[in-house]
Amino acid sequence: MNKILLHIEGFSILALSVYWYGYHQFSWVLFFVFLLAPDLSALGYLINNRVGAIIYNVFHTYSIPIGVIVLGEVQSNSVVLIIGLIWLAHIGMDRMVGYGLKYPSAFKDNHLSRV
Repeated sequence: MNKILLHIEGFSILALSVYWYGYHQFSWVLFFVFLLAPDLSALGYLINNRVGAIIYNVFHTYSIPIGVIVLGEVQSNSVVLIIGLIWLAHIGMDRMVGYGLKYPSAFKDNHLSRV
């Protein structure tokens, strides 16, 4: 049951991010071009599993893009807001399909597979 709730949570974050992005009438081409950009953090696994998990998790936690979104809204900076919304949408999409924060044991080991 917990795993299902986490998938629903991911879908909710994705849907809210997409709605907010559309509300601001930002470019959908830009959205789809950069939607997978946070996955570049997986390149940390070229160093080793521990470093890869740390870098991946920093780029796949909700708190940083939420802070970026707040900063973008407070400063009325559309570029910062776009970055935060696309980033948050990516994380929500990952959680929705079952990709979670990584454990240092292996890339496939994540918090959603151990719930």
